[in-house]
Amino acid sequence: MAAGAVVIAMFGLAALQRMIVFPRHLPKPLESAGEGTEGLERLWLAVEGGRVEVWYLPAYRSESRHGAGPLVVFAHGNAELIDYWPEVLEPYRRMGVGVLLPEYRGYGRSGGLPSEDAIVGDFLRAIEMISKKKEVDPSRIVYHGRSIGGGVACSLARRRKPASLILQSTFTSLSDMAARFLVPGFLLLDSFDNIGALQKLDVPVFIFHGRQDGLVPFEHARRLAGAAANSRLLALDGDHNSCPRDWNEVFREIEEWLGEQGILPP
Repeated sequence: MAAGAVVIAMFGLAALQRMIVFPRHLPKPLESAGEGTEGLERLWLAVEGGRVEVWYLPAYRSESRHGAGPLVVFAHGNAELIDYWPEVLEPYRRMGVGVLLPEYRGYGRSGGLPSEDAIVGDFLRAIEMISKKKEVDPSRIVYHGRSIGGGVACSLARRRKPASLILQSTFTSLSDMAARFLVPGFLLLDSFDNIGALQKLDVPVFIFHGRQDGLVPFEHARRLAGAAANSRLLALDGDHNSCPRDWNEVFREIEEWLGEQGILPP
């Protein structure tokens, strides 16, 4: 009986953990999701328990710009959906960068159960699919992650090296976050060891973070920047959900950064 109770308790703890890390029932899909977004291509990946939605937004190009160009793969926060991001990420398209938005399992219109490994696997499949397009240069793929999406980006980078990482309001590791709430790291089902990834990867990293972030303190950004061999840290006013207050400022910095890394033409 005691052993059975322990097993039940462990299963309950695991389920609770996944609900906290991936609160997939909180964000609500938009009724008009994707409508009016120029050039949006809606794709689906078959997964265990259903299928996962993927949006591809090709770069805007003038007649003078030809050939394959860069791609940004965006991973959103844990209480968000891909529905919320096309308008925000529009500046990427204007600078000649395509945008790939894979959804997390169990979120929005997507089936399955989310986990670090499952999400990263889905992102890899989506990248493989889109990188075959003639307008995408596979050597100039950038990962941009917000909050836990930064964890997805770093885990993804371990398996497929990007041209650059862009981390927005991202924590050092899930165990560091859990420690703030007195949860032992060995109990975690997902690691999202972002600082460990940056210490091992030779990838240029652009980081922006709010100084007043109460959920993921700014010190996490400092430590991530220190762990990367080539990094830039942009400190901004704002908390976890209000940073950045001025996206135009951030995209000016990102465009400059991508140019310096040879991802965008000079």
